[in-house]
Amino acid sequence: MAKAGYSKSFAAAITSCASGLAIVIPPSIGFIVYGVITGASISELFLAGIIPGIVVGLFLIVAAFLISLARGYRGESFGTAREVLHAFKDAFWALITPVIILGGIYGGIFTPTEAAAVGVVYGLFVGFVVYRTLTLKDLYELLVESCVSSAVVMLVVSFAGIFGWAMTVLGVVERISQVVISLSSNPYVVMALINVVLIIAGALLDAISIYYLLLPIFMPVMAHFGWDPVWFGVVMTVNLAIGQVTPPVAVNLYVGCNIAGISMDEISRAVIPLVLASIAALAVICYVPAISLWLPNILMR
Repeated sequence: MAKAGYSKSFAAAITSCASGLAIVIPPSIGFIVYGVITGASISELFLAGIIPGIVVGLFLIVAAFLISLARGYRGESFGTAREVLHAFKDAFWALITPVIILGGIYGGIFTPTEAAAVGVVYGLFVGFVVYRTLTLKDLYELLVESCVSSAVVMLVVSFAGIFGWAMTVLGVVERISQVVISLSSNPYVVMALINVVLIIAGALLDAISIYYLLLPIFMPVMAHFGWDPVWFGVVMTVNLAIGQVTPPVAVNLYVGCNIAGISMDEISRAVIPLVLASIAALAVICYVPAISLWLPNILMR
């Protein structure tokens, strides 16, 4: 994008925002964690995330188009049909990954947990046999990195579980839930307040920690207003995706500015209109539940 004339800050910002959709469009680790905590169907959550993910993507496309139009960015031509076909052939083995994972889950071949293992095995096969870009040395480094990442996540999960248990035993969860419910009898107002809390939390903490810390508080609120847990899971996950690009603790932005070689200030300014576009998409998803529930309703209920 920089070679095509886009500013580095804009290129890094739009890439960082788009990458946040990874926890909304399945397969999603976020949905798996949410499903484990709440007991909601992970398969339904995966289906429910597809259209909302597309909606957020469309809002980002419109925002990127308007910014590019205002700044005179032209980019490059789309390419000929032959070039598009060639690119599709190069990407075919990677593109078929979600087909295998989701097809196996909805076809009853394996569970969402088993799908993760299948995805890893397939990825190794493609890397070693098809593209031949992986070596045994790379595999060793990947295993080490995976162990470190898993250890960090498990520590967070362990201590978050202890924290949640302590809050429940001491009655803190019930009291906070009652305070949230007492703020307003209007479910739309309460939902708006929850969105504000989630966006602020997403700007300060990682997504896994937020699931474990806040879901015990939100679950009684969900039950009180009769909210669909699958729909609420999508709303919460979209919130956390926005949080990944909202300073000060914006994981995706730190990665983006390091790769682009720019400062955090530069990428933070560039990401503001994209975050606003994502929040607008969140409002649509939040107040039109059918966007999230249409696919699960026609395929699994």
